[in-house]
Amino acid sequence: MVDAFVASWKLMDSKNFDDYMKSIGVGFATRQVANTTKPSTIIKVNGDTITIQTQNTFKSTQISFKLGLEFDETTADDRKVKSIVTLDGGKLVPVQKWNGQETTLVWELGDGTLIPDTHPWRCSLHWHL
Repeated sequence: MVDAFVASWKLMDSKNFDDYMKSIGVGFATRQVANTTKPSTIIKVNGDTITIQTQNTFKSTQISFKLGLEFDETTADDRKVKSIVTLDGGKLVPVQKWNGQETTLVWELGDGTLIPDTHPWRCSLHWHL
């Protein structure tokens, strides 16, 4: 089912993203840049390894992981987090933990779009093929 996510995605719009970034401690300057960029995300699968590359003019990141196994991740805003990604009912569910905080994203597909939704902040980003 992960194969359904394999594609090149382009950010089209976002909702509550600045509030989400504030809530996790992202600084003003970084938030301003992040709010104005429209990154591309490329999702690839090779065997049981998933690779997610996010590319923009501000900063590019790449993570590779296996479903259900915890891994170390450095986020685009330079947080060092422990992450685990699972597949639940056709949705990719990444969970990041750092400094006693936790954020969960639910990535779901719909009609040519990839819609990650953060919990509990209710931030959503809409990506199109």
